[in-house]
Parts: sequence; C-alpha cells; structure tokens
Amino acid sequence: MAQPPSGEWVHFDTEVTNSSGRVSFLLPEGQRLGVGVYPIKMVVRGDHTFADSYLTVLPRGTEFVVFSIDGSFAASVSIMGSDPKVRAGAVDVVRHWQDLGYLIIYVTGRPDMQKQRVVAWLSQHNFPHGIVSFCDGLVHDPLRHKANFLKSLTEAHMKIFAGYGSTKDISVYTAIGLGPSQIYIVGRPSKKMQQQCQFITEGYAAHLSQLEYHHPPGRRARQGQRAALASTSLRKRNHLLRTISAQPVPSSPTVAAPSGRRSARQSQSDSERLERERLERAQSQGPGERGPGPPPPSVA
Repeated sequence: MAQPPSGEWVHFDTEVTNSSGRVSFLLPEGQRLGVGVYPIKMVVRGDHTFADSYLTVLPRGTEFVVFSIDGSFAASVSIMGSDPKVRAGAVDVVRHWQDLGYLIIYVTGRPDMQKQRVVAWLSQHNFPHGIVSFCDGLVHDPLRHKANFLKSLTEAHMKIFAGYGSTKDISVYTAIGLGPSQIYIVGRPSKKMQQQCQFITEGYAAHLSQLEYHHPPGRRARQGQRAALASTSLRKRNHLLRTISAQPVPSSPTVAAPSGRRSARQSQSDSERLERERLERAQSQGPGERGPGPPPPSVA
C-alpha cells in the first residue's frame, strides 16, 4: 500500500520463492517510497493465500537504541518458558529512550517461526513500538546473526546510540563499534568484563533514575529528523507496527497542558483583566465619553 492507511494497493511484480519459501524483491528506482511504514501483502497466485508484512523506510542518520529481548527483558530463563516474566522497570526504560526520539529495535537470536509468540509476549507487557529482528530460520551462530543485522543498519547510515542485553551480547555490541559507556548489561559484574560495559546491578528502576539524570527529557536524539513509532505499545502478530513519523526535533521541550482546564482558566482570567481595564477607562473618562480606538471587548 503506497499511501497507508487508506490508500490503494499497488502491484509491483511477481517473484518465485526459493526452496525455503522465502522471496526477495528490490524496488525499482522509479517506485522508491518516502519515509514511513508501508503494509506489504504477498499473494500466492494459485490459491490466493497471502502473507502480510511491513516495509520500513527511515531517514538517513536515524538514531536507535537496541534491546536484546531475552537478555534484557526476561526475568525467567527464557520468554518461551511456562511462566515468562518481564524484569521490573524494563518497559519504563524502553519508553524513556523512545520519548527522547530514538527508534527502538528489538533483536533476538530466535528463528522467525517464533515471531508470533515473541511479539505477543512484548505486546502483553506493553513494550513500546519498535522493529523486531529474528533469525532467518535456525542458525548455528545467533550472535553473529545479530551482529550482521546491526552492522547492516550502520552501513545504511543509521546510528546506534546504546545497546542492552546479557553478557553474551557484549561481543555483538563491541563488534559494531559501541564503547563501554554505550553498552548496558543485565547481570552480575565480573572483573573480566567490568571495563567492557555498564552493568545494571540494582535493577531497571535505579538505572532509569540515572538515565533521567544524564539524559533528561529535554535532550533529544541529535538527528535532525526524529524517527519514532507513533504508538506506545506493540500490536500482536506484527513485527513492525503502525507508522513512523519523521519531524524536526524542537530546540526546547514543549510541555502540553494536562487538560483543557488550564487553557479555560487562562482565557477567563484574560477576559476579567480586559473588563477591569475597560471599567477603569470608563470611570476616568466620565459618563458619555470614550477615547479613540476600537470598542471595548465584550465578555460572554
């Protein structure tokens, strides 16, 4: 769909899948799309069954923060266990980075056949919208797959600002050029790895307090065009969700009024002030006199 959400479907081409049922397609130069998220529907010509997906187009230089799903979020051994629990405060940390204007990317070494269950788990715990990367089927070296995926993003002129995970992910983030101050690891610190990352030892709540001190809400992503997924929670069964808005970052933070009451009170006080000024002018000029200028404002 070239103009979501209510545009018409555009047919691009017909391709043949490989022996694993996968297909790839390069958009022609004359049909390139602007920044945004576009629904993709792949229809089998024979029985008209179809698969839905999304195509993301990001502005050059988009900054993002990456989270390894199992290493960062799961309080149990695995999110595929019988009672997977999310680490306390993890959602708030992800939302903090999203509020600063960073694109959120979730990575996992799990095969894409587990996509529905993993994304449903993220949705269940209200994690902010983001892109989720899975391995292409079963792979022997999932850490290398993670590193290659993130490297492909940096080669596409995207910028990784920080990475979260377990001790296994330190080598992944180091391989793509992150420094120790940009790598946040959940787990017990070791002397061997103490200089390679920042360990989160007191939980996400304490970590969030440190982030809010060093990265306050007024400090936005440095990228000229802010890329942020519009909504704040994942939608089930989609690994890429809703829309990306690209807009300039304000030079100073704007604070919206919590409701319409503040605006109503301000309008009422302005009206009262104008009425008092009108009465004072009328009293100073005497009855039947009015100075030059527009008539006094009426107050409902």
